[in-house]
Amino acid sequence: MSTEMLTMTEEEILGQIQSEVDANRVFLYMKGTPDQPMCGFSNQVVQILNHVGAEYRARDILPDPRIRQVLSGWSDWPTIPQLFVDGKLVGGCDIVTEMFQAEELQPLLKSEAS
Repeated sequence: MSTEMLTMTEEEILGQIQSEVDANRVFLYMKGTPDQPMCGFSNQVVQILNHVGAEYRARDILPDPRIRQVLSGWSDWPTIPQLFVDGKLVGGCDIVTEMFQAEELQPLLKSEAS
């Protein structure tokens, strides 16, 4: 993430979050990056997304703690990671894992790919 994010207002951060979720069919807010997750929960969601072959983009919330505050206020979800599909919050690690194990996540992620 660039240093420009650190100078953004909370309203600008909210606008960035909304545009990322709107512009990307599958978007993950996480600690770290898909190549280098910085917590076990973020790593687990990345592993699931990679396992099912999902195309997704991600943002590391660690460089600016305000991202997490603004994101959690907007999504009404307190924990990280947060997975969004088609502009809607799917949930965090527990929900994504449960959906994957129940084979409910795969059709959701592939619904427009076929």
